[in-house]
Amino acid sequence: MSTPGLTAEQVNADVAELLGCGLDELTSDTDLADLGLDSMRIMSLVEKWRGAGATQLEFADLAEDPRLGHWTKLLTGGAQ
Repeated sequence: MSTPGLTAEQVNADVAELLGCGLDELTSDTDLADLGLDSMRIMSLVEKWRGAGATQLEFADLAEDPRLGHWTKLLTGGAQ
């Protein structure tokens, strides 16, 4: 589900902003639930990224594997 316009850097920045952490705290193996990610925050990211063109993105796509690397691969087509 690669989304034109969404880059790995943008995904990382959006997640860091939402969680109130620094980009240096995030790696592709980071389990975002360990940093306080909850279902409401996932939904806010889904809506943000749908607005950026990821129109097929669903809550379950992100919730099933809350690792940043999975999300980046899903949204950018493999770039991490």
